[in-house]
Amino acid sequence: MINRIYLNDFLSFKDVELELEKGLVVFTGPSGAGKSVLMQSILSLFGIGECRAKLGEITLSNMGIEDEVYDIQKDDDIIIKEIKKDKTRYFLNAQTISKKNLNQFSKTLIRHLHLKDNSDFDSIKLIAFLDFYCKKYEKEYASIKSEFDEKYKELSTIQKELEKIRNDESKLEDLKEFAKFEIDKINSINPQVGEYEELALIKKKLSKKEKIEEAIEKSQAIFNYTSAVNEALSLLDEDSSFFDEAINELNNIYEKFNDSLYELEELDIETVLDRIEKLSSLQKRFGSIEEAIEYKENKVKELESYENISFEKSVLEKKHKKITIEVEALSKDISRYRKKAVKVLEERMNYYLKFLYLSNAKIKVEEKNLTKDGIDEILFELNGVNLETISSGEFNRLRLALLTSISEFDIVNNGILFLDEIDANLSGKESSAIATVLNKLSNSYQIFAISHQPQLTSTAHQHFLVDKKNGVSTVKKLDDESRINEIARMISGESVTKDAFSFAKNLLDEKRV
Repeated sequence: MINRIYLNDFLSFKDVELELEKGLVVFTGPSGAGKSVLMQSILSLFGIGECRAKLGEITLSNMGIEDEVYDIQKDDDIIIKEIKKDKTRYFLNAQTISKKNLNQFSKTLIRHLHLKDNSDFDSIKLIAFLDFYCKKYEKEYASIKSEFDEKYKELSTIQKELEKIRNDESKLEDLKEFAKFEIDKINSINPQVGEYEELALIKKKLSKKEKIEEAIEKSQAIFNYTSAVNEALSLLDEDSSFFDEAINELNNIYEKFNDSLYELEELDIETVLDRIEKLSSLQKRFGSIEEAIEYKENKVKELESYENISFEKSVLEKKHKKITIEVEALSKDISRYRKKAVKVLEERMNYYLKFLYLSNAKIKVEEKNLTKDGIDEILFELNGVNLETISSGEFNRLRLALLTSISEFDIVNNGILFLDEIDANLSGKESSAIATVLNKLSNSYQIFAISHQPQLTSTAHQHFLVDKKNGVSTVKKLDDESRINEIARMISGESVTKDAFSFAKNLLDEKRV
């Protein structure tokens, strides 16, 4: 249970400090005073919703939980703190904790029930609860469900592969034709790595051939002066070997060029240019000759896979059939466990419905097509009528019975329930019925509720008034006399009548008996 709540500087509230007891804790007050803001700020201490207070702290005791990660022993108090500056930081027993992890930790401690959420009868949501229940109370269920999840994932992968093969199969001839065309097109050119660069160099030589020949011819005269230079160097007593080496090297270069001219003359320039153009087109399309060759090799492999597609399809279909049988068998096992859990949930719901002036709720488990959630679809009936045709009052009471029943299993003993406007827009009879249910629940849970009706308010073990004056909101615990005045205000409005005062007093007297 929550022993203490402290909140500082949040919206219209300055400071709030509440000392709390077990049982049903009710907040009342005029519209706009800040009841919902207060409730949301308390919930934010559990990582639910946005933090509104600059500083918040909550102390819980007798929760009976152990957590090695946060070093919490069974009898330890739990202190949660949030501090909001540039960003919001959370602490659990003085250890830093993320909002996400705090929210996860809190799920076993508290439950927030609000009638504005109409998804509680959603089949998927209920199946998630049934799975939670079965894992908690049936030893074998967790391993069966885990095996089902794994097998279903494998089945889904095979189904996607088969779907792709069947799509490919329908256009297989086109795919094969295209692959062959691409392979033949590149093969017809038969590009070689480095070939384009070599041909580009030849083209460059050809374009400069005449100029080079003319320049060489003009420079040939240098060889006529070789003897004269050697003689001069000899007379100067200088070694002429450097000059001889240079003249020899120059002669070699000229001869090498002349040799290449013979090779160039044997080439068909039109063929070279055509080849360069074809290789250039491949480079433009693929980026490089290497990438063109790699693309061709991939197309060859692709063509081979098309040839093998019938074999692959046959293998996958056999595997698909085998895993489908396994998954269907597991889904039926899961369904049997869920049906047992549904009976427990149905029994608890009808227990609470007695106090809500309703009865004969049925939870049906119908078979549907296999999905990742199994073969079960959960449907509700009330006295043989589906939910679409029952009244809104019946729907809300049925929903309260469902939510309270689920809460018995998915939060710890001595857990905490937060009820958001649970009795808004209800008749006196319906409000009394809800008050009866919550009074029974408060034997096992600490319950926080915002109330709009005197019936629920008079049932509270602690009653807090939320009020606002001059733009500042306050919260104070009411004594017996103040409670009578507040309940009378709820009955007759700001101008409290004697009848309202007497009715309020009688309500509280009845609850004390």
